[in-house]
Amino acid sequence: MGSEYMDEKGLLEAFKHRKPRLLGAGSYASFAILLPLIRVDGKPHILFEVRSRDMRRQPGEICFPGGKVDSSDPGEKEAAIRETSEELGISVDEVMDVYPLDYIITPFGTMIYPFVGWIETTPEKLQPNPAEVGEVFTVPLDNLVNDDPDIYTIDVKMHPEESFPYDRIPGGKQYEWQARKMQEVFYYHEDKVIWGLTARILHHFLSELKKNQ
Repeated sequence: MGSEYMDEKGLLEAFKHRKPRLLGAGSYASFAILLPLIRVDGKPHILFEVRSRDMRRQPGEICFPGGKVDSSDPGEKEAAIRETSEELGISVDEVMDVYPLDYIITPFGTMIYPFVGWIETTPEKLQPNPAEVGEVFTVPLDNLVNDDPDIYTIDVKMHPEESFPYDRIPGGKQYEWQARKMQEVFYYHEDKVIWGLTARILHHFLSELKKNQ
């Protein structure tokens, strides 16, 4: 078997036209999210959803429209538009000027592809899917741009499983695992608390917006 790799000229042939991607990406579930801008009284607002209390995961939490990228979706952008259409009860044609933000790799085996775009309708005409959306609300963009969030640090610790082969690595059980810190961002609007992935995406968008002003 090893002899087939002895020809040095052909050794790297399979790599010549290879396009790199994230190592291990095949084991990640992909999700697409839209940060929706909507006009209220002629001014730009950001629209948020409150997840239905009947949802199995994260009921009652504040989020943006989005969901898993299906095999039938042409790409992540189209998945974000489709999910927004389904959750808010609008046509895909009413989701316009959709552009990518930085994607996110979570510690939980998911890749998140956020986008920002305009919802070309009014809040009154939205028909949220009650199975997924408990309510929607909007916040003036100016308020969020001028609002400094609270940021807290979380220490992420490594906990190998019991059968981990400590005897095969330098230091054994005293091996010094690389420490990692994560930031949790909090925004507040009236009685609403925006945090977690939603706040991270919001913070990223607002930071990029400020850079380009």
